This record gives sequence, structure tokens and C-alpha cells, in this order.
Amino acid sequence: MKSRILYLAALYAALIALFAVQKPLFMMYNATEALTPGDYAEVILHGLSLDASTAGYLTALPLLVLLISVWTGEMALRRWMRPYLMVIAVVMAIVFVVDTALYTFWGFKLDATVFNYLDSPSEAFASVSVGFIALRVVAMVAVASAMAWLLIRLTPKKLARCKRRIATTLSLLLMGGGLFVAIRGGITESTANIGQVYYSECQFLNHAAVNPCFSLLSSMGKSERFEEMFDFFPEEERAAHFNGLYPAPTDSCTTPLLNNRRPNVLLILLEGFGASFVELLGGTPGTSPHIDRLGREGILFTQCYANSYRTDRGTLCTLSGYPGLPQTSVMKIPAKSRTLPSIAGSLLKAGYETDFLYGGDINFTNMKSYLLSTGYQQVTADTDFTLQQRTTNAWGVNDDITFNHLYDVIAHRTDTTRRWFTTFLTLSSHEPFEVPFDRFPNDKILNSFAYTDDCLGRFIDRMKQLPAWKDLLIICLPDHGILYREKGLSSHNDPRVFHIPMLWTGGAVSEARTIDVLTNQTDLPATLLAQLGLPHADFTFSRNVLSCNYTYPFTFYTYNNALAFRDSTGLTIYSNEAERVITDTPTPSASRLHRGQSILQTIMDDLGER
Repeated sequence: MKSRILYLAALYAALIALFAVQKPLFMMYNATEALTPGDYAEVILHGLSLDASTAGYLTALPLLVLLISVWTGEMALRRWMRPYLMVIAVVMAIVFVVDTALYTFWGFKLDATVFNYLDSPSEAFASVSVGFIALRVVAMVAVASAMAWLLIRLTPKKLARCKRRIATTLSLLLMGGGLFVAIRGGITESTANIGQVYYSECQFLNHAAVNPCFSLLSSMGKSERFEEMFDFFPEEERAAHFNGLYPAPTDSCTTPLLNNRRPNVLLILLEGFGASFVELLGGTPGTSPHIDRLGREGILFTQCYANSYRTDRGTLCTLSGYPGLPQTSVMKIPAKSRTLPSIAGSLLKAGYETDFLYGGDINFTNMKSYLLSTGYQQVTADTDFTLQQRTTNAWGVNDDITFNHLYDVIAHRTDTTRRWFTTFLTLSSHEPFEVPFDRFPNDKILNSFAYTDDCLGRFIDRMKQLPAWKDLLIICLPDHGILYREKGLSSHNDPRVFHIPMLWTGGAVSEARTIDVLTNQTDLPATLLAQLGLPHADFTFSRNVLSCNYTYPFTFYTYNNALAFRDSTGLTIYSNEAERVITDTPTPSASRLHRGQSILQTIMDDLGER
């Protein structure tokens, strides 16, 4: 019993140690700036979770062999395990050496992108010499040999017949449960993902912490030929339908909304806060009196529509101006999401300090990876709060606590010479809708949104008392809407699910007004940056809706496996799965259908090229 348990533990620990040793070697080879001993230690420490997960996968087969050995009598373990250990040593060595060598050229961790070059190896190796390749092959052989020797020597030659079969089996199964937790990445909502090891403003240190085997395997599961998906039209026809839908920036004739070209900017992403909960937009009366009040005091975009239906998609739509996709979450694919533009990245270049606040698990759906890769310098999440605070809600820290934290952070910013951009994602208005509030005791959903509105209103009223209010622009925009059935919303085919408020307030707003033009949440980057006099041409799918060249207002959104296109003539919804139109109101329109299809096809082409 003891020998089996000790061997499994030793093998698991050895694999983690081998992954840990690779990190300083990777850093020494690729570092372009001086690194401190603390940098090496932090990379190893933060990378342990993915190392543990990957080691768990590699230990699963030995666990099975050990379980079998309990019931089969004496076993020549080393003979049985040698082929497997040699294979994983070779694979680990190849992945490590290739990742280390390619990072110099690519600037990101090894992922499924490497397989795109196997069809044309001559082009792939054109930029390196034969000597370069030969040296790396030698390194692979040396590393593989060393790891294989260690793992094989660690393995007992023989296992004696097990006398306590049931106890040993239960012990090994218990260890298997521990391996499962390690593989999954813990017991929280999020599963193991690359973003969980990101910890620094320096992307190189974040990349160094990522386990290359995990990066490769996770991206392989998500690698698709996106450019071949939703291929509705030949290229010329696609271009003809798409042409003019997203006009080139012309900000010289933009309607100004602000009295300050360089305000501090606070973007509040309101979880699920669709128009169903805003009386000014036809929602249930009394749910959000503060948003109603602020909508009258500030600038309210009354015809804004979400581009998608989940937080990971809606957050990316808002921050990067990149439309949501029917079956793909771009945020979950770091190889793609890191290439996107973002409001934070643009403002960082303009001299702004950038930070993100969320009371939940920031590793969920690779959010942390996306945020730190696209311009956010600092991320604050559930683990930055006390244990008592981060258990106030099923998803983390309740909104009253995070709003108070946000207020304290802003109130204590004393350097008025530096501009800042802060983004805050709320979470309380989410299933299971349990909040410390009782305005609507018989409707948990309505009550949770009323609670978030109350937190927002109290926060705004406190902010108005600060000197920072004068130069502050606050933008409130939901990540998506929800199916609130009490309002008669029975399916995502109802466009009211995607109707959301967009509210601009703060001392930087020049005057109150209502803007009724059709717009998407993806239009925020171009519209905001234009107000600040900053370039936004890299936001391909974001429109400045206050520009004189915004002459064809429309909205586009997707859900499950469907797309929707709405303009002044009506709404068309097309099911990609059924390959037919399921909504065409008030009258059928081939033009709406073709434009919506051309947008989706263009996005997929763009994603495939990233």
C-alpha cells in the first residue's frame, strides 16, 4: 500500500518540479531586461496552479496502472511504465524547447497556431538557419533524456503483492479525487485556464508563468478554422453586402457631448441590466429609480442593443468593440483575444492609468488574461477582499461592498495630473439573485436589479461630493440583457432581451440629452474615443454613432446559433442551425438578412486571420 501511494505522490511532485525548473530557463533565454530573483520566484509560484493541473493529467494513467496492480498481484512496474514515461518526457521536452525558441519570434506562448505552419515547413523555417534548428534538436534530445532518466529512476522496479487491497484502492481513489481537483483548477466556478496565472503588468512575466503544455493542449481544443465558418457568400458578394456598414472614422463632424477633452473615465458594466428593468425604456416601474433619474440628468442612449448574451462575450464587445459570435467566446481563446484593440489599450497610450474591478473570480472564462493583455495595468478581484466579503454572494463580493471599495479608491487618488480609466463589473444581479435587499420580496430577479440600482445611486450621490466629479465621465452600460419572463420575454428571439440602457453622466458631461439613434454596445470604443479626440481606426466593428458619417443606423447581435439584424425597416433573425429565417418583421427583407450574414462572415474571417 505504502509503496504505491508514495510512488504516485513522488511522480506527481517530480512532474511539477520539472515544469517549475523550465520557467527560469525560459526566462533567461528570452528576457530582454534585467530580472530580479523575486521575478523568478513569483513566476514559479504563480505558475504552480497550471503546472499542477498539467501534472494531474500526466499522472492519471499511472494512477490507473497502480489501481490495476492492487488486484493483479506482483507487478514489474518499471517495465510497464517505461514506454509511457519516455513518451511524456519526449513530448514535454519538445514543447518546452519549441516554446522557448519560438517566443523570441512570436511574443506569446506556444499554442495551436504552430500547427498552421506544418503544411508549409519550408516557409516556417525560412527565417532560421540550419544551425539554429540543429541546436534546438540537440536541446530536445538532452532535455528528453534527462527527464526520462529521472522519471524512470523514480519508478520502482517491482511492486509486491498488495495485502490490503480495499484500503489501498480507497486511498488511491482519494488521491485520484485530489488529482481531479488539480486538473480542474480548484473547486471555484472557473476551471483551469491560462488567465489564472497572470499576475503582473509585465506580459513577459505572465507568459513565463504559463505552462506551455497546458497552453498548447487548451488551444488545440479551441482551434478552429474560423474563416471557414458561416461562409454564406463568395468573397465579392460578401464585400458588396458588407460595404458601408462600418464607415471609416470621420470625427471632424462629431457631435460633442463633453466639456472636457481629457476627463477621467469610469465605465460601470452592469451585470445583465437590460431595458426590462429601466422604466425610462419601458421596463418595470420602480425597479431602477436611480438609473431613471441619472438618465434624465445625463445622456441616455435609448436605442442601444447588446451584441451578445453572456458576460464573457458582452464584456469583450464593450471593451474591444468586437461583436459577439454565436458559438465562440473570443475571450476564452487567449491567442485571439490578446490581438484585439481595447479602450484600455488606447487610453493607456494616451497617458491614462488603467485598472479593472470585479468582485468575482477574475479567472473565469480567461477574463484576467484578456484584461492584462489588452491594456489594463491592474486588476482587482475577489481574492483582494476578505473571506467574509467574498462569500456575501454566490459569485463573490456583493455590489454594495465593491461600490464602496471603488469609491474609496477614487477618493484617495490625489495625483490630479494623471488621468485614469477604471472599469467596474458588477455581479449581484445574477442568478441566484440573492441580495441583502427587499424592495420586491416576491420577485427575486426584480429585487436583485433594484439592489444594484440602489448601490449605483448611492455611489453616484457620494461621488458628486468629491472634487474628482468635475472632471469625471461615468458610463453605465450592461454586459447583456436577460430573459425576464415576468416581462413577457419568452426566448432570445424577442429583441427586448438585447435592449439595454447606455448612460453617460458625471461632471464632464456638458448637458443632459437623449440620443435615440440605433446603436450597439460595440460602438462605445469609437464613440468614446472620438469624444476624447483619440484615434479609433483599429476598432473595425465599432462606429462613432455621433459622427456625421453614421448615416445608416442598425444593430447586430448573435445568440446561441442565430444572428439578428435590425434597422429602421425592421428586424430579421436567422437561425444558422436551421438555416432559415425565424423572424422577419414587419415585412420580409432579403437586404437585412444579407447584411447580417455578411457581418458575421466578415467577423469570422477577421478572427481566423488573428
